[in-house]
Amino acid sequence: EEDEDGDPVVQGSGEVGVTSGTYNANVVNDQVFEELCLPPNVAEEVQAIWRVFLTSAENKEAAGEAIYAALFDAAPSLQSLFKTPRAVMAMRLMNGLSSVVAALTDPKELKMVVETLGFLHLDLEVTVSRVIIFRDAIVDLLMVEMGERMTPMAKEGWNCFLNYVGGAYIYVRVKFAERLKL
Repeated sequence: EEDEDGDPVVQGSGEVGVTSGTYNANVVNDQVFEELCLPPNVAEEVQAIWRVFLTSAENKEAAGEAIYAALFDAAPSLQSLFKTPRAVMAMRLMNGLSSVVAALTDPKELKMVVETLGFLHLDLEVTVSRVIIFRDAIVDLLMVEMGERMTPMAKEGWNCFLNYVGGAYIYVRVKFAERLKL
């Protein structure tokens, strides 16, 4: 199945059931933008996976390049959305993910970080199907790189917070873009 942009439509698994409600591992919610309160053990598991992923890479640039490659191998059509050179984009992806992951245990801080990133993405046509492509590409990469270390709980936590971030980007664009036009 494909969406209006020709991108494949896929849904997350949410097998473990540690995330539910407004924000969860299955649904990209772009109708509201509230604080995401992950259970502390889930947030800490996501942060631990991120630390291990970063230390397993040769350096931060190599980690960013791996994420960039995973995203655009999964959906080459998305590459046209990015006008920035590949190395710069890879570092922006790393910095954005790092700031979100670091804030996962502080819902107020997380919302502020995600809202700020949402404003930086106002010029992009972020859609639910594109969020799902990004989410799945990142989670699939982490599953390959982390192996058994990527527990079902960690996977669900990653799916949940990436759904939250993507839904927030859409929400911010829809709710604030008109107000910002001069």
